[in-house]
This record gives sequence, structure tokens and C-alpha cells, in this order.
Amino acid sequence: MLKADARQYYREKRMQLTNAERSKLDDLLLIQFQTLKLPFINSLLSYWPIEENKEPNTHLFTDYIEFKNPEVKICYPKSDFKKIAMTAVITNEETRFKKSEYNVYEPVNGDVLLPGEIDLIFVPLLCVDEDGFRLGYGKGFYDRYLYLCSRECILVGFCYFEPIDKLEDRNNFDVPLTTCITPHKVYDF
Repeated sequence: MLKADARQYYREKRMQLTNAERSKLDDLLLIQFQTLKLPFINSLLSYWPIEENKEPNTHLFTDYIEFKNPEVKICYPKSDFKKIAMTAVITNEETRFKKSEYNVYEPVNGDVLLPGEIDLIFVPLLCVDEDGFRLGYGKGFYDRYLYLCSRECILVGFCYFEPIDKLEDRNNFDVPLTTCITPHKVYDF
């Protein structure tokens, strides 16, 4: 399946989910996530789910990581749309978030953690293929960022739907996930 076709199909499919269905799917995603045998995590780059896109509730997964290690550094991305780049901003309970013009909640301020210092990244996606290549929203922020991360960094995606066979028009800059969590299975790549 080509990226453009998959992007349209999975956006529409996600939009058809009711809030009750999404809530149930989020609970199933959390149950699957809790089965992962993760090493000790010192730092996590999460993201605030965009409600308008009906993204999985990453707050559940972030809270679980924080419960397992209260000392974990939790970061959220801050995007620079002029440079098409992002940074990981360390947050805490006092961090203020502001909704950007692209409907993304980002930290207003905070210290930046370098890509090579992050142990685990929750990567947004619309779908994933059987080789672990994800389909994002098409801007390239995450692939550029993931390219700078340590090869030991664990890249986890959450998807309401099972993987497709293959994204046919992958490119050299696409970075595969380590793991994708669906409501019924954990896929390791």
C-alpha cells in the first residue's frame, strides 16, 4: 500500500471509532504494553495525543512508565516548523503546556534532553507495516529526530489496527520501530 493511500484510509478508519470504542482499545493497548519486558528506563520521550486525530491515549502509557520508575525523565516534543525539527523538553508536574497552531500540546519551557540520551520513545503513527515501518502524518519530524537517537533507544508505536503487509514507498530516511503495540498483540521488529 502506498503511503498516501494508507494515510487516507487509516485516518478515516480512526475517525469512525466512537469514544467508547477508543476507551476500550486504549485499555487493551495498556494491557499489552504492560507485558513488555523493558529494561530500566531513565528517560522517555512521549507525546500528547491529538484528540482531533483520535490518537491513542499516550498518557496511560507514560503514567505506567512513571509508576514503574518515579525518577524517570519524561520529555515531550517541541517542534520548530521552520526548520522541520523537534527537541525533547524535560517536563514535570509544574510544566505548562500550550496548544500550537497545529493542535499539538507542547511544553512552554524546560531543559532539553539530547536525542542520544533518550532510552524510550513513543512514536505517533497512523499505521505500521510488518517490517516495523510506521506511517506518520507526513511532515518527517520524527524520522529526522529518530535518526539522531542511539541505536539502543527503544521505539514504541501504539496502533488501534494490526500491521499492513508493506508500505511500498518507504525511503532511506524512514526509521523502523522496535515494537508496535496493538489491542491484541505486541509486534517486535
